[in-house]
Amino acid sequence: MIKPLLQNPSHPGEVLKELYLLPLDLSAIALAKRLLVPRTRVERLVRGETALTADTAMRLAKFFGTTPEYWMNLQRSWDLARVRETTDVSDIKPMQAA
Repeated sequence: MIKPLLQNPSHPGEVLKELYLLPLDLSAIALAKRLLVPRTRVERLVRGETALTADTAMRLAKFFGTTPEYWMNLQRSWDLARVRETTDVSDIKPMQAA
């Protein structure tokens, strides 16, 4: 199930699976063949085991008629949400203006 983007963004692989592969009845292996990439790249992405690369974003955008920015923004949102959960920046003081 896709989570609300602003609260807890979905991994780009989850979006790929839920919004594209399942409705189109397209397997990860079949998509990999169409994208001209190793099947493991798409399989690992769909399982959330790997991050989306710019190369894969370009290929997905071309295939699905979206933009690379759409796919990269999904990854960026996912990455920032994970970092916000684990990184404490409370002791960092903002730079003072001169």
